[in-house]
Amino acid sequence: MYKVHCLNNISAKGLELLDENYQLTDNVEEADVILVRSANMHEMDIPANLKAVARAGAGVNNIPLEKLAESGVAVFNTPGANANAVKELVLAGMLMASRDIIGGVQWCRDNAADENIGKAAEKAKKQFAGTEITGKTLGVIGLGAIGKLVARAAEALGMKVVGYDPYSSAEKAAEISPNLVYVENLADLYPQADFVTIHVPATPATKGMVSAEALAQMKDDVVLLNFARDTLVDDAALTAAMEAGRVRAYVTDFANPAVMQMPRAIVIPHLGASTEEAEDNCAIMAVQEVMAYLADGTKTHCVNM
Repeated sequence: MYKVHCLNNISAKGLELLDENYQLTDNVEEADVILVRSANMHEMDIPANLKAVARAGAGVNNIPLEKLAESGVAVFNTPGANANAVKELVLAGMLMASRDIIGGVQWCRDNAADENIGKAAEKAKKQFAGTEITGKTLGVIGLGAIGKLVARAAEALGMKVVGYDPYSSAEKAAEISPNLVYVENLADLYPQADFVTIHVPATPATKGMVSAEALAQMKDDVVLLNFARDTLVDDAALTAAMEAGRVRAYVTDFANPAVMQMPRAIVIPHLGASTEEAEDNCAIMAVQEVMAYLADGTKTHCVNM
């Protein structure tokens, strides 16, 4: 009997898959399996019987991979399970940055008591006029599970898509879409893109990759979207670029004090994967990964061994 402890709320759709060989426990110290979403495990003591950890999500920055590997504990993630949810929010982010939807909604709320709000709105609407995304160019950095969905959706909306991924190739990019323009370095992507969206993991190599140098290569009035990790962007460099008027908007799923002070920042409270469907998909995949591993050693999405 394997005992399973959940460090966060895990969708019942996943937990329902656990058969008679598994039992949920509230005591982490007796866990054979840990299921986790966002809880920070770096300061945790490793349970003596722990055999596997599964994260219901793609990023594993909250899990001490090397420490667990040294203890023989396999760590799994669920790449792609929440990709559609993130893709949809990226599209929403582009629209919010292009059309001042937030400003318009706020105007209506601020003027809710005006009995003639309909007429007033007709006069006020010009201050919220925006631009369309059809015909614009989207630069997609990272053509993995999320990036490829964003690329296809953007094309469906009439955008030209330029893609970059150091682990891909022109041939692989063509499988995403024959119209996707693949470039081998970011210096070729930045000058073309009206919108730049980042879909890469947070690693020492990608930390601060959106630097002053990178921002200087981008088009004036570019819209930058970050639904990957906040550490990918150099906040000081971006603040300077925005204050200089070179960046139209920064749409990010990661709030921090620096971002909250940026002009024209659209800040979302990490909602990328926050849909019922995504949480169900991640939980199901996490449980399946663990059960397959404990049944016969299968390591489909093991990230530390």
